[in-house]
Amino acid sequence: MNTVLFDLDGTLTDPAEGITNSVAHALRRLGIEPPPKNELTSFIGPPLADSFSSRFGFSKEKSALAIELYREYYRDRGIFENILYPGTKEMLDSIKTAGKRIMLATSKPEVFAIEILKYFGLYDYFDCCSGASLDEKLVRKADVIALTLARSSASPSDCVMVGDRLHDVEGAAAHGIPTVGVLFGYGSEQELRDAGAFATVSSMSELSEFLLNL
Repeated sequence: MNTVLFDLDGTLTDPAEGITNSVAHALRRLGIEPPPKNELTSFIGPPLADSFSSRFGFSKEKSALAIELYREYYRDRGIFENILYPGTKEMLDSIKTAGKRIMLATSKPEVFAIEILKYFGLYDYFDCCSGASLDEKLVRKADVIALTLARSSASPSDCVMVGDRLHDVEGAAAHGIPTVGVLFGYGSEQELRDAGAFATVSSMSELSEFLLNL
């Protein structure tokens, strides 16, 4: 497996502050008192429309409005309320030096994802970066991975996915790609195993060692 596809939120960076603040902003603009921020971390990973619908019962139309209000805060402030996980650069450097191709496949809008990678000095490690479209027409992880494969001409048989939620595992499995789950993100080991992850790791150094031995 010489190609590694990475999720972004909860896998390379911890975006909790920016995402929960953005959700709270959207709810307030809709006249809803937001719950405590630790109850909003479920928004990290899944498509926003799904999260607004499942968590608050929003209709398709109201979810679309909530996303617009979310981005009022996120595009200027929330995007930078983000923390790079310790050891991320070292992990990327080690697998890049070993000759692995590195791709990004995230359900975050591509334009924001690329800005985050550049902000943290990670962009040059990536051979291909794919994310969701701002109009939410391309947002499912399986579809983003399909776009990544098409752009890079990578073969699924040469790929491994790295992510922290069941959506990463299931999206990759749709293409026959196995997933390594990271336990420092926002999905539990049980969630990842139940979704079908073939391995889990607890740190960036453990992830690096695992990927180098594939």
